[in-house]
Amino acid sequence: MSTADAKLWLDRINALKITETIKIMNVCGGHERALNQAGLRTLLPSKIELIPGPGCPVCICPEEAIAMAMNIALNESAIVVTFGDMMRVPINAAKAEPRSLEQARACGGDIRPIASPIEARLIALQHPNQQVLFFMAGFETTTAPTAALITEGIPDNLLLLLAARRTWPAVAHLLSDERPGFDALIAPGHVSAVMGSDEWRFVADQHQLPVAVAGFDAASLLAAIYSVITQKQRGKAELENCYPSVVTTAGNRIAQQLIEQTMNVVDSRWRGIGTIPASGYALNKSACAHDAHIHFSQYAINNDQNHHMPPGCDCAQVVLGKCYPNQCRLYGSACTPSTPIGPCMVSDEGACRIWWANGLHKTLAHKQA
Repeated sequence: MSTADAKLWLDRINALKITETIKIMNVCGGHERALNQAGLRTLLPSKIELIPGPGCPVCICPEEAIAMAMNIALNESAIVVTFGDMMRVPINAAKAEPRSLEQARACGGDIRPIASPIEARLIALQHPNQQVLFFMAGFETTTAPTAALITEGIPDNLLLLLAARRTWPAVAHLLSDERPGFDALIAPGHVSAVMGSDEWRFVADQHQLPVAVAGFDAASLLAAIYSVITQKQRGKAELENCYPSVVTTAGNRIAQQLIEQTMNVVDSRWRGIGTIPASGYALNKSACAHDAHIHFSQYAINNDQNHHMPPGCDCAQVVLGKCYPNQCRLYGSACTPSTPIGPCMVSDEGACRIWWANGLHKTLAHKQA
C-alpha cells in the first residue's frame, strides 16, 4: 500500500465518532516498530490506545534456555550459534558471573551470532570435528526454517537448543484473564503468513473481540485499526485479513507440515508470564539425535522461578500489556539500550528498545494500559 492509502485510512479513522476509549493490542514486535516509526500514536485520535503485546521472542525466551547455552559454551568444546539479538539478553546471575551470551563470549566461550539457520549448517560443515549448537529462540516464522533445516539433512555434529514458541496460545492466555486489558487485537502478519489467518478466529468467536491481521506498512496497520474500531462500534466481533497480499486463510501448508514432521507441541515457559499450555515446540523422535536438551542434559535447569525478570524491572508487565515501556521503574535510568537490565530493551522487536529508539523517553506522559 502507498502513502496515499495510509492517508486515506487515517482520514477514515479520524472521521469516526469515537466516544469511548478503545484499547488495541498489537501482538507483533514488528508491528510495534512500524507503528512508532510512522508516528501513528501521534496521529490517531486520543481515545485510541495502542498497546504493545507479547510478540517479541527475545523478550519472552526463558532464562534457563539462555543459561544452558552459556554453560555449554563455557564448559564444553562446542561452538554456540544464535540469532544476533539473543547475544545481549540479560539473565539474573551473580555479579561475578556472565549475565548474557555476549559476556560469556568475553569469558572465553565460542559464541557466534548468525542471521539464518543455513549459517548454523555451514558452520557445522566447516567444523566437522567439533560440536556445534544452534540456540534458536523464535516464533513460527523462524521455527519453520529450522524445521526445514532438519528435513533437508542436518550435519551429525549440529545440535539444536530450541526455545521455539507458538504465538496464539500467549494471546489465549491473556484473554483468559477476567480483565485482559484490551478491547481488540491486531494479529501478526508474518506468523499469519505461516499459520494462516484462521488461527486468530478464536479471538472473535470465543472472546467476542474484534481482530484484524495486519502487514507492516502504515496503510495496512491503519486498515486493521479501522477494521477493529468499526467492528467494535457495530457490536459485532469478526476476523478481517488486512494483509491479503501475503496472508491466506490456511497459511503456508508446506511450512506447517515441516514443523509437524520434526516437532511436537509442548507446554512451555515464557519469561515474564510463566508456563503456557501447548505454547512451544520440542524436537520429536525423528530429530531427537540432534536435541541439545538430551545431549547436554546436565546443563538443563528446571526452576519455576526462572521466568522472573530482574529486580525492579517491569518487562513482565510490558509483555503482558499491563503498562507502557516508559512506565517501567528502570526505563531510561538504569535500563537503556547500552546497559539493558530487562530483555525488552535489547531486541529490535522489544517494546522498550523500540520506544527508546523512537524518542519515547521517560519524560513523556502516557496513560496506563
